[in-house]
Amino acid sequence: MADFFKLLKGGNKPSLLAAVVNTVIAILKGGAFFFTGNVAMFAEMMHSIGDAANQFFVYIGSALSKKAPTPKFPNGFGRLVNLVCLGAVIIVGILSYETIIEGWHHIQHPTESTGVAITLSVLAIAIILEFAVLYKAGKEILHEIGIKGTLLSPLTTSFANLDRAKPATKLVFMEDLVATSGGILAFVAVLISHFTGFLQAEGIASIMIGIMMFYVVGKVFLDNARGALGETDEQMLVHIAHIVSENEHVTDIQKLEVIKEGEFLHVDIILEIGPGYSFAEVDDIRDVLKELILNQQGVTDISISFDEDDGIRTWTEHRDEHTVLKTHN
Repeated sequence: MADFFKLLKGGNKPSLLAAVVNTVIAILKGGAFFFTGNVAMFAEMMHSIGDAANQFFVYIGSALSKKAPTPKFPNGFGRLVNLVCLGAVIIVGILSYETIIEGWHHIQHPTESTGVAITLSVLAIAIILEFAVLYKAGKEILHEIGIKGTLLSPLTTSFANLDRAKPATKLVFMEDLVATSGGILAFVAVLISHFTGFLQAEGIASIMIGIMMFYVVGKVFLDNARGALGETDEQMLVHIAHIVSENEHVTDIQKLEVIKEGEFLHVDIILEIGPGYSFAEVDDIRDVLKELILNQQGVTDISISFDEDDGIRTWTEHRDEHTVLKTHN
């Protein structure tokens, strides 16, 4: 049990923060829905419940994925976070369906909700809290990819680098982006319904929130399905190929794989070197390259093999020094 709590300390912090915040928000929205019967509030309550459950699961999964390899699982538990995310989106999918159905029923049979002041107050609080979590997740993305930005960078630069974020952080960012947008949408729908008498606005907002939730389900499912299968990190592959090629002893790269293992990267590389090197010299080259590659962000495991230069160029440098292209002869 002590080991379990030790692992939890290394879990994804944005997902834990988001889980706690969304639990509080879900309770507030649940109380508001109980007193007002507002269908837009119902949609937001379901959304927050789904987000909170998801993010608790993701936090635990991200922590357990850092568990050291065992004789039974020699490849480690890196992909566990992907499997947890895949399970978590099922919850969101079910709640998305219920949200859309409730919205459709309200459009067909619109009823006027009460307690507009309560509804708008709770929605305003929720929007502020969810935006704070969104901003925190954006800052975490920038931290993970090593970018120092401006005050607005967590809301701008983070979008452009979303694919480079850890699975758990990416899930939190996407869910709270939809949560913040959904809260604003629900807020506007309540205002329209109250001041114009167009009661169906709340049902339309509920359906739109449900559709946005389904988008998150699809996006997260595809991303983590690729991660669970073992997806190549193309950007890091190019980067590692470039820095390895700069080593004076390396004449060619015969094989290079950079596979995402959840939040981590596994590197498998076969290098070609010239003849005449002793075993000790090859071992020294290996140590230098291993240290260099392990210092790259996210790389936790590496396998380096050597072969004698066969005189056939397998990897070539592009004119852009930051790009290395693989060519087959």
